[in-house]
Amino acid sequence: MRYSDAPQVAQLLVAGLILAAAVLGLSSHFLGFIPVAIPAFGIFLPKKKENRRVRVYMDGCFDLMHYGHANALRQARALGDELVVGVVSDGEIESNKGPPVMSMDERMAMVRSVKWVDEVIEDAPYAINEEFMNKLFTKYRIDYIIHGDDPCLLPDGSDAYAHAKKAGRYKQIKRTEGVSSTDIVGRMLLCVRDRPPSEIQNHASLQRQFSHGHSHGPDSHPQTQISHFLPTSRRIVQFSNGKGPRPDARIVYIDGAFDLFHAGHVAILERAKALGDFLLVGIHTDQTVRTRRGAHHPVMNLHERSLSVLSCRYADEIIIGAPWEVTKDMVTTFNISLVVHGTVAETTDFKEGDFDPYACPKQLGKFKILESPRNITTSTIIARIVANHEAFRKRNEKKAESERRYYANKQFVNGD
Repeated sequence: MRYSDAPQVAQLLVAGLILAAAVLGLSSHFLGFIPVAIPAFGIFLPKKKENRRVRVYMDGCFDLMHYGHANALRQARALGDELVVGVVSDGEIESNKGPPVMSMDERMAMVRSVKWVDEVIEDAPYAINEEFMNKLFTKYRIDYIIHGDDPCLLPDGSDAYAHAKKAGRYKQIKRTEGVSSTDIVGRMLLCVRDRPPSEIQNHASLQRQFSHGHSHGPDSHPQTQISHFLPTSRRIVQFSNGKGPRPDARIVYIDGAFDLFHAGHVAILERAKALGDFLLVGIHTDQTVRTRRGAHHPVMNLHERSLSVLSCRYADEIIIGAPWEVTKDMVTTFNISLVVHGTVAETTDFKEGDFDPYACPKQLGKFKILESPRNITTSTIIARIVANHEAFRKRNEKKAESERRYYANKQFVNGD
């Protein structure tokens, strides 16, 4: 090579390096590589991107947990790959809202049972301050903080998620219509009408306070305030697993009202699931429950109870409106290997002289009594509300005003 050709060769080398860098840059865009510098030569080599999963965070009290909470967690999980849930401490709930109905242990059990939840943080703060937010981003590797479109205000009127919004790490989901903890407490208070008149009188004011809910005037009759939920086929599909049992699966069947789906239900479903490969849950009709427990039962209607059970990770499939009696035809149709029933139940469910709804599976040698891990029923939860009359009256005054403001200013939010 002649000396005079050196500048042209140098230009060609530089052009080649620029072209190589451009090609590698394109490969990083289309093939999932990122460029890595090699200082000695001033060029880039491809390196495979880190395949990090997106982690999202949602918190809440999850007191009297219902299908609305479960749907919020489902929506939050859809915004990432892993969902971390913070359960607010008893003390924080007491300070900001009033006394919780369920204990921390019960609320933790409920959140852990939801099939869209990957991790749970106990004793989360009610308000996400800057210190806790940074802990979420560093220790728990959270990418986004999620909350519903209904405002969450602190006692001083400030936004509980202001820091997350300011950091640009906040995402919003759509609130599930037709249900709130306030309304559910109101429905529970209707049940005291089945009690003796002297006892009812003591709780009449609280009953009226809760039963009117957010969207009805003072002249509304409490008996009409049962449910505002509008069930759709799409919601059922969203909550369903969409998978049937394998041909050789051991199918376990358990039935009940599953009203006010609680930690006791979760515990017995977990124990039942452990006895087989596939857990089929029968949910009794409203009429069946009403006949057994009284005119103002169940608290939650059949569709609401169905969604609550479907959200539980231990339930594989449900029978919506299961019959009271487990017949031979049912056992054959669903290929049931074992029928189980817990030891804890409402005292009115099984009356002396009734026919045995489990007579058939017993005759077939396919029945088993399970020791219920938790001694809790729908009636015990209602009793907690009734026993704390004054505290819950004050709590509801705060919540009712918040609910009224939300519905007065409500706008359409795109989501599911």
